[in-house]
Amino acid sequence: MHQRPLHKLAIYDMDRTITHAPTWTAFLINTARRLAPWRLALLPLAGLAAGAYAVRAIDRAQLKQVSQRLLLGHRLPDSDAVRAAERFADRIAASGVFAGARAQIAADRAAGYRLVMATASYRFYAKAIADRLGFDAVIGTEVERVGDAIRARISGENCYGPAKLRMIETWMAKEGIARDQARIRFYSDHVSDAPVLAWADEAFAVNAHGPLRALAREKGWAIVDWER
Repeated sequence: MHQRPLHKLAIYDMDRTITHAPTWTAFLINTARRLAPWRLALLPLAGLAAGAYAVRAIDRAQLKQVSQRLLLGHRLPDSDAVRAAERFADRIAASGVFAGARAQIAADRAAGYRLVMATASYRFYAKAIADRLGFDAVIGTEVERVGDAIRARISGENCYGPAKLRMIETWMAKEGIARDQARIRFYSDHVSDAPVLAWADEAFAVNAHGPLRALAREKGWAIVDWER
């Protein structure tokens, strides 16, 4: 009896795992500066929303939606969104990616792994970054669309915490990849990705902050530092 082929997946978080810094706020500011500089005057309001999130008055999904509405407006034409994503991705790929991340991505590809990015960031701009780094697929937070524009609203789940694992599993089902026929590596910098790290065959705590570093030691996950 022939064994079914084994799928090899290397799944990466993006912000602070691959990139030096979080990308969402930088994308908003960069795009607002080009499309509607007057909206930068609304940054203090975005700061208030961040404060509301810090005290748990709103959740992460609401914070994303409020900050996008303030800095990009209720609707952003697809043409503007695509240009903004391409420009931002050029900038990130040029100087915002850890050398260690590039090396590991190249090593995984050489070892026959399919490269997948799974990020809480919006997929509409994360994909442009992933494309420049040679990823094969991107799983991320989706935006609502109306006509030829994107809205400042999330479609479906925010790809964060347990939802990220659910979205990865949904993607795998669509691709026809059974879990028991896959070998999966997962890389992340943040403890919020503990559900995916625990689910993966090989878990890597990358550039880990304190809580993730402690959990990785408890669980026996590899700890790697790409910040050097």
